[in-house]
Amino acid sequence: MQADQGENGATAETIIQTEQRNNDHQKHSGERIIEPENALTETTIEALPERSRAACARAGWTKLLPVQARAIPYLLAKRNIMVQSQTGSGKTGAFLLPILERIDMAKRACQALILVPTRELALQVSREAELLGGDFGIQTAVVYGGVKYGPQLDAFRAGAQLIVGTPGRILDHLLKETLSLESLQILVFDEADRMLSMGFYPDMKRIQQFLPSRPISGYMFSATFPGYVLRLAGDFLRHPEFLSLSRDHVHVIGTDHIYYLVPGMQRERSLIRIIEMENPVAAIIFCNTKSTVHFVTVVLKRFGYDADELSSDLAQVARERVMGRVRKGALRFLVATDVAARGIDIPDLSHVIQYEPPEDLELYIHRAGRTGRVGASGVAISIVAGMEQYKLREISRSFNIALQQRTLPTDEDVAAIVSQRVIALLEAELRSRGSLELERMQRFIPLGRSLTESEEDSPLIAMLLDNYYQRTLQAPPQPPPADAPVEKEAFEKETFKDKKKPRPRRPKDRPRQRGFKTG
Repeated sequence: MQADQGENGATAETIIQTEQRNNDHQKHSGERIIEPENALTETTIEALPERSRAACARAGWTKLLPVQARAIPYLLAKRNIMVQSQTGSGKTGAFLLPILERIDMAKRACQALILVPTRELALQVSREAELLGGDFGIQTAVVYGGVKYGPQLDAFRAGAQLIVGTPGRILDHLLKETLSLESLQILVFDEADRMLSMGFYPDMKRIQQFLPSRPISGYMFSATFPGYVLRLAGDFLRHPEFLSLSRDHVHVIGTDHIYYLVPGMQRERSLIRIIEMENPVAAIIFCNTKSTVHFVTVVLKRFGYDADELSSDLAQVARERVMGRVRKGALRFLVATDVAARGIDIPDLSHVIQYEPPEDLELYIHRAGRTGRVGASGVAISIVAGMEQYKLREISRSFNIALQQRTLPTDEDVAAIVSQRVIALLEAELRSRGSLELERMQRFIPLGRSLTESEEDSPLIAMLLDNYYQRTLQAPPQPPPADAPVEKEAFEKETFKDKKKPRPRRPKDRPRQRGFKTG
């Protein structure tokens, strides 16, 4: 169960109504900001408590960034809130400063837990926490998979008050009872959309049963809030309020428009890299011709992805088979021409990918409009090469769309994110094994050690890991389950309504708890 947020609580209806209320303000000010009904005045460094002012001085901050100025008052007031803010906008400071204010220095136990999707982000957040914490003596622990447990256990024994970590390794410690959350006061989900794309939802749900039964503060930060992220908020936060800063083309009920400039002869390889990084729950990939649709579908299938094609050349029986999978929500990637995709609606469509810009400017709007529907947000990605970027800029000017250019991921970027995803999946699978399976696998531990020590045998390990990862590509990362189709009325009524959820199974020998409350 989750605690009531009281008069300050906001639902999906409030988010939608608040956006409408802010439209007039946006027209006059040029800013696109969505605030809670009972909005708080933004703060400044001079208005912060003494400890926070000292932390800002230590970090060399002369003024707060917009997300910090807007969000900090809500966190200090202990109002549960979802904050939409792009990576790199300063959101880490927005939740760290209030955490530093609220930690009881005399208590050597975990009082704040920050869940993040990757080890890099965990290290970044912990370094900033140590910089801001400075001489206050706050003990910080950083926890993620793929490394030894020893230093993490030492940090817990030393009385870490702030823990930053990935859900999988945090869950490992909770199951082994090497970490307790009994003193927890604050829970932060940082980059919640990326945590779901990494496949952490099952781990997050299992962590929920270890949280205190008393009210704690819950906060969620995310660059986008598609339907499945909003449902995650519904799982963990009771009537969360909503804050979005759109000065840098951040918006809530709509779509983020992104493009990648790629080498003309490597468009299909660039598509794979982008998909690997984004890891969409479901996507339509638009192509201009039937032959390109077939080519892209073959590439995706050969790489291991669950993909199917739709074009006017497709036989009726084959079309019905594809459409049947679409209607069931059982197809992850649909590759289609504009004509073939007319009238198709895919639930929880997180991404639209334009493999090449449309020949008709109007088609961009029709394509991008497939995502970011009914109170959720989505991502429209365009892949452009050479002179095509000028056509995209013309579309941007014609329809007043703020396009964000992103750097094409390198092979090293993809390898890093895939490695972390594999570690998370393997650790989750290990946790699910029974005692007989654990006993059986012991015979391979000496072999595993010898293979890792031999340079000549490393391709064997790479082959096994690749085979394992290819099997995972057929299924999308597990999002929070949808109780109803994501249509406007259903979304508003079902996603945030007060309903009883099935009680999660608790570990053996642990006292029964009433679940996570935020108050």
